[in-house]
Amino acid sequence: MKKQLRTQVAALFLLAPAAITFSVLPSAAVAQPATPEVRSLEVSSDFGVKPGSRLRFRLEGSPRAQASVRIRGVQASIPLKEVEPGVYVGRYVVTRADRIEDQAPVRAVLRHGNRTVSANYNVPAGLADAAAAPPPPAAAAQLRIERFNMATQDRIEPGAELQFTLDGAPGGAAWVDLPGISNNVPLREVRPGHYEGTYTVRRADKLDLAGPVVASLKAGNRVVTANLAQPLGGADTRPPVIGNLLPREGETVPGGPATVVSGNFEDRGGTGVDPASVRILLSGRNVTGDAQITPQSFAYRGPLPPGRHTVDVTAKDRAGNAVRRSWSFDIASGPATVPIQILSHQNNGQVDGATTHVRGRTAPFASVNVKVHAVPPVVGQFGVAQQVFAQTMQADANGNFEFNFNSPFPVPGTRYEVLVTASKADVTTESKLVLFQRQG
Repeated sequence: MKKQLRTQVAALFLLAPAAITFSVLPSAAVAQPATPEVRSLEVSSDFGVKPGSRLRFRLEGSPRAQASVRIRGVQASIPLKEVEPGVYVGRYVVTRADRIEDQAPVRAVLRHGNRTVSANYNVPAGLADAAAAPPPPAAAAQLRIERFNMATQDRIEPGAELQFTLDGAPGGAAWVDLPGISNNVPLREVRPGHYEGTYTVRRADKLDLAGPVVASLKAGNRVVTANLAQPLGGADTRPPVIGNLLPREGETVPGGPATVVSGNFEDRGGTGVDPASVRILLSGRNVTGDAQITPQSFAYRGPLPPGRHTVDVTAKDRAGNAVRRSWSFDIASGPATVPIQILSHQNNGQVDGATTHVRGRTAPFASVNVKVHAVPPVVGQFGVAQQVFAQTMQADANGNFEFNFNSPFPVPGTRYEVLVTASKADVTTESKLVLFQRQG
């Protein structure tokens, strides 16, 4: 009876694309307090773990988190996508370089904000042996995929039509797995051995542009697969950019119970930043675990002492392109002053010509707002007063600033009232300079 049962199980392993599915309880779990939580992990395979086999993952846990799976013997972490609240799915095609042993450890990871949970599983006994199927009959020995292509697509966005072609053995059934899409894309045999199919991207799709695109060709009980040479997003060779920094470079911000240090990741047309690769050093202290990190941004919030602080952020996109951004800012020790000094003219001085050049100095990187009014020597000559210049600028690292203003009525004796306002770290200082148009 036992021998007959083993024969039936072996026969089930030969059926394709019927999957081998297992659900296991974690052998161990390590988590930070409260959420997130990993509740279960399900893995299925079409032909065990031999090269070309497709592994499918379904994880259930806390919603709105970042999920991934690692298997001993596979170099890369396998990202999972949330397809419904608390349900995450992913796929992986086993390569020739992978070495997945019987009962190999499997780790499922959920990250939500600055909290991470990992649950440890094991590949169940016998799954690796399922790959050792009997040799195919001679009639099916020629099953192969010779070529698998996708037509060039400028942008992958809702409404875009993805066109696939496959050349291989005739008379089979062919389909394409798109990363992030639960349903397969069928390919139709338009002539012997040549298969074609299209898929129109929908707004609700969660396509993983960096994930593998896998074509399958089935004949009888055999299935062969092939990966698209490049991901949907094309070859990503450009590193992402870190921008929209807060606080800004050189800025002085007031102290308080919490200071926010944040920035945005921009990887237009790329594969997107991998949150697991982000590392944040704040004045030499690693605050990555206390930061909120997504593929689009990072943010750390906490108390900082007065003085100069440096920030160093490194990250990689899913194609492995690295980026690093460093900057510094200051925390004010108390009510700071923003001095204003005019270097080019003395108050009540005289100026020549129609253009007047003014140089000054204030706090480094302070915001400087300038307004100039011209008052004629004779009331009614061109009105009581007229604004002839208005501009906001930023002082440089040494606090220097300069500007030019022109008077449309350079009448001798005209009085120019220059109002300079400098602001930094919520502290504002005003200074007034009076100049006169030289006589004759």
